Amino acid sequence: MSNEQFVWQERFNIGVESIDREHRKLFGIMRKLIAQKKSGDDNKWVYQEGVKFFKGHAMKHFAEEELYMASIDYSGYDMHRRLHDYFRKRTLPEIEKELIQTNYSPDAVDHFLGVCAGWLIGHTLTEDRAIVGTAPSKWVGLLPEVRQAAMKEVIVKLLNELFQLNARVISESYGGEKFGKGIYYRLVYGSENAEKWEFFLIYEEKVLLNTMGRILGCESGKVDTMLMNATRYTARQFVERIMAHFYPNKKIEVLEENLLNYEQFQRMFGRQSLQYGLLFDTGEGYFAFCLTAPHLLDQKGGAPIKVENAMDEIKKYLGHTEEADRKKILVVDDSGIMLQAMKELLQTDYQVSLARSGMAALRSMVLDRPDLVLLDYEMPVCDGRQVLEMIRSEEELKDIPVIFLTGRYDKESVSRVVSLKPAGYLLKTMNPGEIKKNVDEFMKKL
Repeated sequence: MSNEQFVWQERFNIGVESIDREHRKLFGIMRKLIAQKKSGDDNKWVYQEGVKFFKGHAMKHFAEEELYMASIDYSGYDMHRRLHDYFRKRTLPEIEKELIQTNYSPDAVDHFLGVCAGWLIGHTLTEDRAIVGTAPSKWVGLLPEVRQAAMKEVIVKLLNELFQLNARVISESYGGEKFGKGIYYRLVYGSENAEKWEFFLIYEEKVLLNTMGRILGCESGKVDTMLMNATRYTARQFVERIMAHFYPNKKIEVLEENLLNYEQFQRMFGRQSLQYGLLFDTGEGYFAFCLTAPHLLDQKGGAPIKVENAMDEIKKYLGHTEEADRKKILVVDDSGIMLQAMKELLQTDYQVSLARSGMAALRSMVLDRPDLVLLDYEMPVCDGRQVLEMIRSEEELKDIPVIFLTGRYDKESVSRVVSLKPAGYLLKTMNPGEIKKNVDEFMKKL
């Protein structure tokens, strides 16, 4: 991330001077730390003082922002404060501990800068803007903090008991982002009082291969029918033990069980009001646990699994997951129509992920690295140039090729981004077949 790129921009202002002032200071501190790292002068004392300064202003900012939210009776105050608490009480101490334990090693410094810069940009553009009504808050349906903590404790304990995994929570606001090659499993339970609980358990494939796969002796390195059946029944035990812990007097039964591909998961998950959205790093890969309000969707996912069709459904699902070896393309555009058109154009030959904003694109890229990004140049809030700046500023993402999708191709627009090294430009007005041909030719070179 270069010093020139991480600068305060007017679009970050929310119109509240006390908040905007501290935002500018935090960006300034981060810019100086990044400049220090880029200079190659790894002076431990400078980093120590910079981290201390950043923490001090972050705590001051959180306190002032919370006072302002309380003064205007902001409806999202509790959730916003919870996000602050997680960053100041969990994230910051954890990455600062890593700095100290490694004596401020280059990798630990990179980790600290990447986490803080990413959090600062994302939080400023989403949750902070929600305070003044210029952006919606994503996290409006989670349960109270005490119940969240209890759920995390139970899940960590169960992951250890069932899979011998020492997991840690890395997000309390998992938003359905794709990570690696995933297995998406849905369970719906009902009670005699017509209450319903809908669970999504998402396993990064390597979690299963490195745990139950080892026990079962899966030598192929792929998820097979035996492993999928073991996963299904272990997942049911997992969910039922959670239900027994939190609802000990409920008589429940399975109403529906599905294996979903990522597109089905996105459709169903995107319409939910979450009670819990937790993402864990298990040490063997990611695992997400999501519990929605007790209701079923009209939109169906995969076929319901029953005794008589279980083997057929698992074979179909495994056949589908084999398609995941195709190269990955992330399409970023604020137009849902354009996203759908590009998906239909490319999905026969590639894995296609979609994002409707720069922040969504960055989350998707971190969790599931694409081979190519097709990026809309003209987007509101954060345009294509700014998104590409952020991509190029992240060490793990900076070499991913990005081709601009644009409605216009002029010298001024090109000159603004030439230093960011886009891989090319595609006009949206081109014939779809010509766009596909250009993408195919580019992908052959990778």
